[in-house]
Amino acid sequence: MDMLELKIKEFLDRLESSDAVPGGGGASALAAALGASLGTMVGSLTAGKKKYADVEEEIKALMAEMTDLSDRLAACVNKDAEMFAPLAEAYSIPKDTPGRDATLEKCLRDAASAPFEIMKLSCRAIELLEEFAAKGSKMVVSDAATGAVLCKGAMLGAAINVRVNTRLMKDTEYAADMDAETDAMIAEYSARADEVFRAFFYR
Repeated sequence: MDMLELKIKEFLDRLESSDAVPGGGGASALAAALGASLGTMVGSLTAGKKKYADVEEEIKALMAEMTDLSDRLAACVNKDAEMFAPLAEAYSIPKDTPGRDATLEKCLRDAASAPFEIMKLSCRAIELLEEFAAKGSKMVVSDAATGAVLCKGAMLGAAINVRVNTRLMKDTEYAADMDAETDAMIAEYSARADEVFRAFFYR
């Protein structure tokens, strides 16, 4: 099923159900896509305004990249579900089946790859939201701040879904490397998103 074809209420109903997907990864991807779209909204309400003519081209470039990011994040809603399905099947393989461990390890890597990608895209969205907050119309800076908060939450939600898979990997070196990258993104981009929030909320 294409998760993006569901109406909002249908998506929420599936999220509430006992179905394995969508889950935390898909919800994180959707949250980040919403945050990114708020950035593009700021651009749409800034471009064409005489007051912001000096940043017009920069805003248009930001909008183009952010629209692409939002599309890629939305696609991750389905990608996360697709990557999880084989893992669920792998766990049902009898433990004495030859090759089970290798199959399970591959499935764990694949299942971690989708939320890891969501994290990276969320981090880039936070970078662009910083730009929208600094250069966009002051009338809608609140939307850039809201977008940053959503993308931070999405990044952290995706991180949880990376870690739940790396903890089960037999290849501890591979898992440690992915965990280290995850930790680095959390440290840097949580702070950057928080700064966008503080700059608006406490001004």
